[in-house]
Amino acid sequence: MVSSPTAAVAPRRRLRWAALVAATMAVLTACVGQSPTAPTQEARTLVVGASLEPPTLDPSASPAASIPQLLLYNVYQTLVRMNEQGELEPLLAQTWNVSSDRTVYTFKLNPAARFASGTPVTAEAVVTSFDRIKTENISAPLVEQMTVVKSTEAVDEHTVKVTLSHPSNLWLYDISSTAGIVYDPAGLANLGTAPAGSGPFVLQRWNKGQSVVLAANPDYWGTPSRLDLVTFRYFADPNAMNTAMLAGDLDVISNLQAPDALDQFGDTSRFTVMDGTTTGEVVLALNNARSAFKDVRVRRAISMAIDKKALLDTVWNGQGSLIGSMAVPTDPWYEDLTAINGYDRAEAKKLLAAAKATDLSLKLRVPTTAYATKSAQFVESALREVGVKVTVEELDFATWLNDVHNGGNYDMSIVAHVEARDIRRFTDPDYYFHFDNADFDKEFEAADEAPVDDFVPLMKKATRTLATDAAAVWLFALPNLVITKNTITGVPQNAATLSFDLSAIAKR
Repeated sequence: MVSSPTAAVAPRRRLRWAALVAATMAVLTACVGQSPTAPTQEARTLVVGASLEPPTLDPSASPAASIPQLLLYNVYQTLVRMNEQGELEPLLAQTWNVSSDRTVYTFKLNPAARFASGTPVTAEAVVTSFDRIKTENISAPLVEQMTVVKSTEAVDEHTVKVTLSHPSNLWLYDISSTAGIVYDPAGLANLGTAPAGSGPFVLQRWNKGQSVVLAANPDYWGTPSRLDLVTFRYFADPNAMNTAMLAGDLDVISNLQAPDALDQFGDTSRFTVMDGTTTGEVVLALNNARSAFKDVRVRRAISMAIDKKALLDTVWNGQGSLIGSMAVPTDPWYEDLTAINGYDRAEAKKLLAAAKATDLSLKLRVPTTAYATKSAQFVESALREVGVKVTVEELDFATWLNDVHNGGNYDMSIVAHVEARDIRRFTDPDYYFHFDNADFDKEFEAADEAPVDDFVPLMKKATRTLATDAAAVWLFALPNLVITKNTITGVPQNAATLSFDLSAIAKR
């Protein structure tokens, strides 16, 4: 197998504004607690509204999707990237090929690639970035994705050979995201506050609790950005974000968190409304380590008690897709599995009685995101109707990550799992779902290692097993509802990756 052809390399350029150059040269220091510097009148600026601030600027230290939303493809780059159609394209690697047994990948790096420090992106930098996932305290999902890597070798300065322990249909897609980021080895010690990447932007300022400002990299090795400064402003209240957009203080809402407000942006002389797809499954997670969920009848009953169509209409204004398992419509193996453990209140009561679980009392701990808090109220009401008492507790996202996601301190939770093709999470009994089904594990492994032509049918089988066993309750798939001023172009319609990709965005 041979990849896409070599990507053209654009000439370097320098910004005309001396003040902006001076600001961007200090990119490896995050200035905390200061207000953003007002851009010069000539600078091309963009202000993006977002809902969750990153807990750290190190993509390898936390599974929070807000980190790659800000940094992936903008500040950090990977060997290959995924476009909005879900197709792989060259990035730091110009070409790649795969051995006949599908276990050895050879990547040819673009010799023009440079880190923001000016250091060349070399094969050794790739080896260092990949190897540290196995040797340092790295976010568990990344470790899981790279477990298949047997060795990474620098063949020469611009050639990297990666050997897998077995064929994997998912691995190349995995390294188009956070697991495949290539870091500047000289900056590894301070990634939490000082990103060290090779992308078209660099960090100018992190105003904790408010915003992150990115500046164009004046010496970017590839096609230069059409923006000079980009500010990501963070809003805990989606209505406040909408108000800021209506007042003209934002150029973009990265993903509308109050879909019932869509009509406010109906003036096409001012706004453009984009309605695309995402990879985000909104999951009612069940802590399968808790005794209440050891019985599959209880898990099935929880799912059957909830009218997902009514929930979607109530919580998200009918926007999004009902899914039924850990797959979204853009996944090649997606099927509509909503009929499995579908809404049936009477059957839910019967299952709970058969399982002798008629006095359940559960704690539902959710992050303070609009979809999660609204869904939690709907779920509480629905489960009350079948005799299950639910206590809802709302947590700020950092606390949720630490206590629920990392600590497993919950009975049920609700969060959007937005990483592409993340069905693998259910193969890890230590992940916060604590789901353990040997049949599913075997089916997933068989699909991932299968010949390409067998991959999709086998993955469909694994996905159906997950749904039948009620490993979780899949509420809906998030839509990609983006609002822009009508002077903004180049925003991707679909969110096929975790990145809010700035590379093609321009302001007229």
